[in-house]
Amino acid sequence: MKNYTTEQIRNIALVAHGGAGKTSLAEAMLFTAGAITRLGRVEAGTTTTDFDPEEVKRQITINTSLAPIEWAGVKINLLDTPGYFDFIGDVAGALRVADAAVVCVSAVAGVEVGTEKVWSYAQENNLRRLVFVNKMDRENANFDNTLEQLQQFFGLKVVPVQIPIGAEASFKGVVDLVKMKAFIFSGDGKKITEEEIPGELSSAVENYREKLMEAVAESDDELLLKYLDGEPLSDEEMNSGLRTGALAGKIIPVLCGSATMNKGIQPLLDLIATAMPSPADMGAVTGKKADSDEEVSVEIKAAGPLSALVFKTFADPFVGKISYFKVLSGKLKGDSQLHNANKDRGERLGQMFTMLGKTQINLDQVPAGDIAAVAKLQVTATGDTLCDKSLNVIYPPIDFPSPVITYAVEPKKQGEEDKVAAGLARFLEEDPTFRMERSAEVRQTLISGMGELHLEFITSKLAKKFGVEVELTPPKIPYKETIRGFAKVEGKHKKQSGGRGQFGHVWIEFAPLEAGEYFVFEDKIFGGSVPRQYIPAVEKGLRESLENGVLAGYPVVDIKASLYDGSFHAVDSSEMAFKIAAHLAFKKGVEQAKPVLLEPVMYVEVSVPEQFMGDIMGDFNSRRGRILGMEPTDGLQKIKANVPMSEMLKYSIDLRSMTQGRGAFSMKFDRYEEVPAHIAEQVVAAAKAEKEE
Repeated sequence: MKNYTTEQIRNIALVAHGGAGKTSLAEAMLFTAGAITRLGRVEAGTTTTDFDPEEVKRQITINTSLAPIEWAGVKINLLDTPGYFDFIGDVAGALRVADAAVVCVSAVAGVEVGTEKVWSYAQENNLRRLVFVNKMDRENANFDNTLEQLQQFFGLKVVPVQIPIGAEASFKGVVDLVKMKAFIFSGDGKKITEEEIPGELSSAVENYREKLMEAVAESDDELLLKYLDGEPLSDEEMNSGLRTGALAGKIIPVLCGSATMNKGIQPLLDLIATAMPSPADMGAVTGKKADSDEEVSVEIKAAGPLSALVFKTFADPFVGKISYFKVLSGKLKGDSQLHNANKDRGERLGQMFTMLGKTQINLDQVPAGDIAAVAKLQVTATGDTLCDKSLNVIYPPIDFPSPVITYAVEPKKQGEEDKVAAGLARFLEEDPTFRMERSAEVRQTLISGMGELHLEFITSKLAKKFGVEVELTPPKIPYKETIRGFAKVEGKHKKQSGGRGQFGHVWIEFAPLEAGEYFVFEDKIFGGSVPRQYIPAVEKGLRESLENGVLAGYPVVDIKASLYDGSFHAVDSSEMAFKIAAHLAFKKGVEQAKPVLLEPVMYVEVSVPEQFMGDIMGDFNSRRGRILGMEPTDGLQKIKANVPMSEMLKYSIDLRSMTQGRGAFSMKFDRYEEVPAHIAEQVVAAAKAEKEE
């Protein structure tokens, strides 16, 4: 692959709702540009960008993959991103380093939930966009309906630059609204024949051409004056105005075709090369000095100090850890020594390469704006900045979404816990939306992700790569116990069985504390009824007893124990005897002091379109939730509520079905509250049944 300048590079993220044909589109673009010699198919598992065994098996994209294309004097770095919500973390990384997005929309399904989501992500990242209406050859394909939906959802700056000739089985070409010519595709899509526009399309073409001319004219003051004077714009003016409007984000061009039939791909590549921005068009990136938090603006150009952002980490079974990065300034050469500004450590880079799916293509240099990969970095993780020590800049971290679903994980075979932990720890490096923790409270290893499919994929990978099979179960709720009343009780441990006996005797008063005070021990002994040396043993006995409550064996919190009397035996008393006496007093005292069960209550924020508000609030009420307030944000309604954790275990699945996938939520622990009596009875009964097993 030859060397390209920053101005000759196009970083394009392919984004879509799952199933719109994005991976097939990437395959067709690679085939048309000559990067591959055979057109692979998703159904056959032969596409270039879906090469992971899980992707082949499930026929969906799970990882963002890189594929460079050389076309019309430019290098297009294609980033084929996942379409399913469960793998949205990979989309976030790709959109952070892309300069533009091709939004793939099915001509059959039209605008779907995923289309809306990726559109808003592209907008948040300030990316230029163009739309490719795919599947024009399929039954029920309708370009006009799809265009109407696009304009309804995303505004009138979404403008076609082509319209299709025919649809479904009769789809055979497109009318170019700039050149005002018809282009007919051969059966395999490789050849294009230029013809006059079919007569039956002339009125539709005139109508669309007029709207395109108006959009182009509005992108440039001189063209607008000419257009308002009634003068038609020349082809050259249309082309330059289209590029100006697309670069400014004032025009979002719409093209159409069929990826699996390889039709409409050349015009798409042409438009990416001519109308989509190069990294140089994006100007500068902002970061902060690592040692001072001073904001710095770094120009995206090959001259000057080097800086790069790592946006994805991927574990290759043969090569080891591969880090994908985008050079933001300077020119990177292989075998370089760089500085990891986040970790304040040096990092040696070996041979650099680009990836064509899973195939590595070695590079001798990577200029500003280009995307490449390197293997076996020692300290660098996703989101880290690598730079010359003199620059010492840190770019803002990639904003990955937080996990929304949690399961407990345990090996199917006993004794494989360490293997599971080691395997999952490896995945933490690769996937910033995956979390793992060992919960001491419920004695379980918990894993969290973006959905059931996400966690299923991780456990499947665990079995393949590490040979260990696991089970996922709903996590136990970390209930706690406390008391609401007072009790004064005696604890006496007396044992005589030949030789030295055991004797410990205490009187302890138990009282409730404010939430969050956990445990207070008070020594109220006067006159030596319990000798000084045994008082720490009493406290230790009580602290150990806190781990198992009397109701259901959950930890006891917010309780005060005052040791106020007791007795001892000069020979038989010992620390152990007083510890056991404290245990006995604790059990008796808590039972008498009105014990209650506490449950964790979460603070939840849900963002949904307004039409779903009633459903969400009704659902929260059915989950014993308490609505705290509502506020409009970014065209959505944000609902805040407190809801018990036990009611939120599979909320992400329920929210998706309630809102057709349009809702999003975040959740964090808020406080503990008393469990209602009827539910407490069920929890206690379940705990007892588990113990008996």
